[in-house]
Amino acid sequence: MTEPVADRAPLEAERYVLRQKLTLMVNRYEIFRADEHGNELGLLCFAEQKRLAAKEQVTFYTDSAKTHPLFGFKARKRIDLGSGYDVTDSQGQPIGWFKKQFKASLVNSTWTLGLPDGREFVGRERNAKVAVVRRVWELVPVIGDIPVPFLFHFDFVAPDGSMALSSTKKASVKDVYHVTLPALGDGRPMDWRVGMSMAVALDALQSR
Repeated sequence: MTEPVADRAPLEAERYVLRQKLTLMVNRYEIFRADEHGNELGLLCFAEQKRLAAKEQVTFYTDSAKTHPLFGFKARKRIDLGSGYDVTDSQGQPIGWFKKQFKASLVNSTWTLGLPDGREFVGRERNAKVAVVRRVWELVPVIGDIPVPFLFHFDFVAPDGSMALSSTKKASVKDVYHVTLPALGDGRPMDWRVGMSMAVALDALQSR
């Protein structure tokens, strides 16, 4: 159960580690709470993404039997990133949304992340040079199907320029991301379920 906002103490930032595990039919993501040094404190939940699904949908569960869904995100339309994705809680109620900005992404991958209260944050790749190299890599027929060997990081900022979410990919055989949700203008980070949905989407949907 999510703790009522009024009963929560102000937080400077929340930190998480996102790990991807590849299997034959699905991509599995595990989310761990982390301390300020990036050390994993415990598994919060996991999610599985079916490959080649006509309509993207990812659900996060607390248990391997998948009997207790926590939250998830789902595409509004089939194979259409431009239509956006809705993030919902375990009861199917909306708690956020995100959308890829294709025109801006021609130069630097750009996403918009929104909350129910109307606040919106724009996320871009931190290193513009790496963003350009990745596009060249993906366009070359001979190497385009080979995983991009460059680490890419994303920062989401509020209209006032303050950081709302950062995702840093670590050098590893498997994809590992350190995700930070800093406190916003109200003194609290965004809902971690929305933030981690966005973090998973950055890996699962980035090449689409």
